[in-house]
Amino acid sequence: MTYGFDNDKYLRIQSEHIKERIAQFGNKLYLELGGKLFDDHHASRVLPGFQPDSKLRMLGQLKDQAEIVIVISALDIEKNKVRNDLGITYDMDVLRLREEFQNRGFLVGSVCVTHYNGQISADAFRERLEKMGITVYYHYTIEGYPNNVGHITSDAGFGQNDYIVTSRPLVIVTAPGPGSGKMAVCLSQLYNEHKRGVEAGYAKFETFPVWSLPLKHPVNIAYEAATADLNDVNMIDPFHLEAYGKTAINYNRDIEIFPVLNALFEGIYGQNPYKSPTDMGVNMVGFCISDDEACCVASRNEIIRRYFTALCHMAEGKPCEAEVSKIALLFKQAKIDVNYRRPVAAARERAERSGRPCSAMEMPDGKIITAESSDLLGPSSALILNAIKHLAGIDHDVKLIPQEMITPIQHTKINYLRSKNRRLHSDEVLVALSVLSTTDDLCRRALEVLPELRGCEMHSTVMLGEVDHKIFKKLGVGLTCDPARKR
Repeated sequence: MTYGFDNDKYLRIQSEHIKERIAQFGNKLYLELGGKLFDDHHASRVLPGFQPDSKLRMLGQLKDQAEIVIVISALDIEKNKVRNDLGITYDMDVLRLREEFQNRGFLVGSVCVTHYNGQISADAFRERLEKMGITVYYHYTIEGYPNNVGHITSDAGFGQNDYIVTSRPLVIVTAPGPGSGKMAVCLSQLYNEHKRGVEAGYAKFETFPVWSLPLKHPVNIAYEAATADLNDVNMIDPFHLEAYGKTAINYNRDIEIFPVLNALFEGIYGQNPYKSPTDMGVNMVGFCISDDEACCVASRNEIIRRYFTALCHMAEGKPCEAEVSKIALLFKQAKIDVNYRRPVAAARERAERSGRPCSAMEMPDGKIITAESSDLLGPSSALILNAIKHLAGIDHDVKLIPQEMITPIQHTKINYLRSKNRRLHSDEVLVALSVLSTTDDLCRRALEVLPELRGCEMHSTVMLGEVDHKIFKKLGVGLTCDPARKR
């Protein structure tokens, strides 16, 4: 992997910038935290060198000043909304987030249930949390939100919400996913703090789009690809341009809502401390890019990865047509096609020659390694073996796993586990290598180079199973698949 992002600089200057913003507002700041804290793999893919938990590590430098409010919508509780990346419901993720924060020494002050309108499931959730000693607040559905500013900034609007008691200067407002009502919680708190004589501030911490990069920079185009299902569109912030004569990048939803936010701030304080939606942000990511070209290459690969992911979802019957079309248009902006991703063409060429499912991986030295499906191995497990033999300097013709070991594994899969696929998956190949490595030096050497696969890019001409996806994710390999079923 070629690094293009200075993570140490980011940890340093981002925390300092948030401290400055806290001081700007009389030592009380509500920070709306968008995106993922523990596992921001999108950021680590488009900004090579950015660690998936960088935001959490950065905030760790402020934890003595900070407390956390976790927000969840009663609507999401009611419909058992699931986080697709983790496979757990939002209400379960609240408990996971709380535990993760506490394990890292953060104070989790409370949970706020938004969009509350008497839902029985929300009441049951509150009762469950309170039995665990967790303080829970309700914020209600406000008629006319966000446009009826006069009603919203009144005792019948924000004034009806529970006032969330906080004790520290930095209040981080986060949630399991989008649409939870984080911004409304922050604004409601500003209103209720103001009634109590506290002039608190608000800021927004989102990594993308990167406001200090050009509109058509690949990093920002990759953000549009990542949010194609939401139809987000990057835009030049017109309010920022008018106020300062400088170009800054934001996205349509923040720009569209800013006049309303401006009116809300004026309704609470009499004036808005911000002249643009970009002003509200505290993101310093753009100033920590150390190799722009490396980030551009990584972002173009990410756009293509998102495209193949959407194609595979569509092949599985999910309604992704609009998402696929949106990303296809982004290809034109980024001036790429799928063959920009070198393993795509290599895998397809081998599949054309062999008539079998194939895969390909670009190695750290730039060499493309390919593999094809056989009676013993699937295309992903065969590719792992070929790739690590290349990295370990082992001759390609050497059989690391003898057939007499593969055959009994296949027997168990077919006859005892009722599997329809006799070929070994990638996890089964790695287990077999681990067993052999105790007595076989070549297998030991092959396993030792597995970390060198991190950052490599791979493509398969067929959709791979969940097990293979998880293995390559753990290895740090960027995987794409054609939307075709295994044969």
